[in-house]
Amino acid sequence: MKQHLQVAIQTLLDRGATQREIERMTGVDRKTIRRYQRQSNSPGVATGSAVLAGQAPPPWPPAAGDATRPSAPGAVTPSACEPHRAFIEAQVRLGRNAVSIYQDLVEAHGFTHAYNSVKRFVATLRARAPERFDVLEFAPGEEAQVDYGQGALTRLPSGKYKRPYLFVMTLKYSGKSFRKVVWKTSQQVWAGLHEEAFRALGGSPTYVVLDNLKEGVIRPDIYAPELNVVYAAMLSHYGAVADPCRIGDPNRKGAVENAIQHTQSTALKGRRFDSIEAQNDWLAHWEERWAALRIHGRKKRQVLQMYLEERPHLRALPAEGFRYFRPGVRTVDDAGLVQVDGAFYAALPAAPHSEVTVRIFDHDLEILDAGGSVLRRHAKTDRKGAFVMKPADRLFNPSRDSARVLAKAERIGPCTAALAQELFARLGRPSQRALYGLANLARHYPCADIEAVCARLLQAQIYSYAAVKQALQRKAALAAQAAATALAQTGAHIRPLTEYQAFWDTHSRPQPGR
Repeated sequence: MKQHLQVAIQTLLDRGATQREIERMTGVDRKTIRRYQRQSNSPGVATGSAVLAGQAPPPWPPAAGDATRPSAPGAVTPSACEPHRAFIEAQVRLGRNAVSIYQDLVEAHGFTHAYNSVKRFVATLRARAPERFDVLEFAPGEEAQVDYGQGALTRLPSGKYKRPYLFVMTLKYSGKSFRKVVWKTSQQVWAGLHEEAFRALGGSPTYVVLDNLKEGVIRPDIYAPELNVVYAAMLSHYGAVADPCRIGDPNRKGAVENAIQHTQSTALKGRRFDSIEAQNDWLAHWEERWAALRIHGRKKRQVLQMYLEERPHLRALPAEGFRYFRPGVRTVDDAGLVQVDGAFYAALPAAPHSEVTVRIFDHDLEILDAGGSVLRRHAKTDRKGAFVMKPADRLFNPSRDSARVLAKAERIGPCTAALAQELFARLGRPSQRALYGLANLARHYPCADIEAVCARLLQAQIYSYAAVKQALQRKAALAAQAAATALAQTGAHIRPLTEYQAFWDTHSRPQPGR
């Protein structure tokens, strides 16, 4: 340091200036001033606020041989704040800082000592005992913990280096881990890494403990967290259950936190890889050669031996892997259809205007109700605007109900069905009105009469609903006329006409006295 700065600092120290004031006036860093002060054995003044005008300066530390200085080795000088302990403790409980407490002590209690005395005293009051943690023990195969970390620097195709995501799953009982690095993460990638871990470890645990990252937990909640649909379905496929940690409680999954730290500081520290495949190969080799053979720090046993004990307790893997899907919510339209990727699929028996859940697979899709039950399954179509539905899925529409009307005519008889087919073949869609009339003739006329008329018209090659109806009407009129002329005048159940005449003559004459 230059000579003029040394002289200026020494002069200011002799005048009782604080280190902050000297730094502000000279531009010399406080660390340099402090070091110079120690070298020059200058007493200086404690760091803090300048002495206020009219305020008595704080006393200097007692000199050697002072009666107030403790004589016993290791004895501690009582704090100048000790007489005000009750007041300071009450202010600390209110959350006030040391500066505000110092100002109140000066203003209201005539405190004459330095601010540093208050700062040290408040620090001792705020000192807390170390936080204690419970040791979590679980049965073999009961729990696995998962999390993301950062892998080692890896070369991109562009030549730059970047750190990929490091996925780690650790079995809580044995400490055996699965590690893999990936460039990108998503809901499907997160679930797929779990699948790879289950198959690498030879089974799935009962519970999977994770934090509240979006790939696993959509809405964190202490009591009822909402899981990602794909992630929950994948765990259900393997017989596992997700157990998210509370927010801000990473110690709940300390096993995987330690595994990530161990991987970063031991396996990947200071390394670079030319590709992500090379890093994954190294992690697999390091796990087999070193990590699995280490002695567990707390359990004092080899990780591999504990894993061999734990593996039979893991759940058996299903024969088929999980089929991934894209979830979605759709509203059923007026025709009983839902739209997926530009095509329309039947959703019956879901009610129109109700919401349903859709799972979109690679080649098919499922439609589920609010309770999660599958309503329909459809093969996907690549043609936009297509309608994927069976005839029974169509809502009733008389303008296109030809098949039903033809079946109704067939129930009358074969000749009626043949005439209906001829009408439909010759007129097409407009013939549906005639078909409805032909089928409804059975309400008013016997089917045998309709069949007889249709047979004659087919033979004469007359294909007309009106001709059938007119023929039936004429036949009904002739039958009614014949029935009227054929009325019997006498019979076993008919009285003679003379009896009716006698009855009339008797009762039609006026009676005497009436």
